[in-house]
Amino acid sequence: MSEQNIYILGIESSCDDTAAAVIHNGKILSNVIANQKIHEAYGGVVPELASRAHQQNIVPVVSQALSRANINKDQLHGIAFTRGPGLMGSLLVGTSFAKSLAYGLNIPLIDVNHMQAHILAHFIDEEGFNKPPFPFLGMTISGGHTQIVKVSSYFDMGVIGETIDDAVGEAFDKSGKILGLGYPAGPIIDKLAKLGNPKAFKFTKPKVDGLNFSFSGLKTAILYFIQSETKANPNFIEENLNDICASIQYTIIEILIDKLKLATKQTGIKHIAIGGGVSANSGIRQALKDGEQKFGWTTYVPKFEFTTDNAAMIAIVGYLKFLENSFANQSITASARLKI
Repeated sequence: MSEQNIYILGIESSCDDTAAAVIHNGKILSNVIANQKIHEAYGGVVPELASRAHQQNIVPVVSQALSRANINKDQLHGIAFTRGPGLMGSLLVGTSFAKSLAYGLNIPLIDVNHMQAHILAHFIDEEGFNKPPFPFLGMTISGGHTQIVKVSSYFDMGVIGETIDDAVGEAFDKSGKILGLGYPAGPIIDKLAKLGNPKAFKFTKPKVDGLNFSFSGLKTAILYFIQSETKANPNFIEENLNDICASIQYTIIEILIDKLKLATKQTGIKHIAIGGGVSANSGIRQALKDGEQKFGWTTYVPKFEFTTDNAAMIAIVGYLKFLENSFANQSITASARLKI
């Protein structure tokens, strides 16, 4: 089969977004995502509601992905799906659907690690976006994950640092909840931070050895700070919201950049690729750009639509694994705590 004529369907259902994408060789033809608005009322993802919504969404989302790619299912060469990590109920919907479709079409089934996919999203063929050379450091920052990974080749990766408690996205969302902002709070804090003074309020950075992260102490410090200030002045949040958001964001970014500086020093690797939903944050992007000037880094940020949970990143991993004949069999099961 010509390497130049491979169509892979990617399916992503690890959390609360049902997504499907079609890749032709390394180029994305379609990338469809159905968001679940139902969770906003709860200020976080409700697992049972998420898996039910996936069941409703998966057929129309896959159908739309094929339609937008202008192909039919008989032209597919493989089905790639997120095996884990993620919410078990959500993963089961995508896994079961992918297994059934691959079996029905008699084509290879390809299991994908969600965390590897965030990193390998950088290898989607996209005009204007450079691909990092091996070895590089991948930093995945999202609502559920914070990791620094040493990437030696497509499938030779090792986690060298990760959060020991909350993920960075949780730190943003929980800070937002304390301030009475909507969910998800990350984009709101980012927007308000641009209008505030990042050094207005000082929050202590957690002391964690090596390359690991901790955000739960910071979250608690923010809570106590807000409680104390609003006791003295009930209008404190309202009067200082932009400065509070700027200070919180500044502290979180400093924690991330400090660990990246240490990682580049320890490994000698200065190519840094970031992924995950929080990489959309403008302050983090600016800090990485500054790192290029200050520390001689070369940084890589994927196209915005490939940073959050999406199926394009699952499809590119599926394509790369297809080229290596690395397939799964029908007995494979979802794994909520799958490691890189």
